[in-house]
Amino acid sequence: MNNLLISEPPLQVLPSLAKIVGLNEAIVLQQFHYWLERSNNIRDGYKWIYNSYSKWNEQFPFWSNATLRRTINNLEKQGFFITANYNKAGFDKTKWYRIDYERVSNASAQNEQTSCSKCASASAQNEQTNTNRLPETTTETNNNTSDNKSDHIQYKQIIDYLNEKAGKHFRNVESNKKLIRARWHEGYRLDDFKKVIDNKVLDANDANSFFTDKYLQPSTLFGNKFDQYLNQQIKPKVEKGTKSYGGVEF
Repeated sequence: MNNLLISEPPLQVLPSLAKIVGLNEAIVLQQFHYWLERSNNIRDGYKWIYNSYSKWNEQFPFWSNATLRRTINNLEKQGFFITANYNKAGFDKTKWYRIDYERVSNASAQNEQTSCSKCASASAQNEQTNTNRLPETTTETNNNTSDNKSDHIQYKQIIDYLNEKAGKHFRNVESNKKLIRARWHEGYRLDDFKKVIDNKVLDANDANSFFTDKYLQPSTLFGNKFDQYLNQQIKPKVEKGTKSYGGVEF
């Protein structure tokens, strides 16, 4: 009997997610999210994963291949999965997947509104009964929930900061937002973007650096080298147009 209890890495899923997309879909969506967080396949500013159905089936051995295909197709039709083909061979039709996290957030918000409406019409007695069955909500939990709701992508603040520091005039358009969104979904936040901008502005002003002013743009700063720029050790600034000999600048 104990062999049927947790003795191997479990597949985890939130009941609230299962309520929105369905149980099978929630399990697959969560597993794809797990692998996307660990993926090094970056294309067009996003992380992607790919696999054959037989390989995916090894992760879900309790389903038939047909059930797994139907579940993945459902997520794709509902807009939770975005697919592409980045295979080197033209005949290779293996699908690449990424999650549309905005679609997931919107679905969650809609579900929350519906749930709140139902809660408002419930009786006080029913509310008390439900409270008794739930664990006590702590101050820490309330703070975390508030942080998550306010954790929206700060596109304008990032673009404005870049324009201010680099003397540019970039606009808050979708092509720039897509790059910011990709990094944001990887866990980077406003302070990280500001540090990258500061690092590369200093780098562009360094006479010994190959990084010049023309690279101070979203496509360069917020692309695949974002983490490298974030952790870059900036050397003491040397103004461009100056040279030194024997410790004397001229």
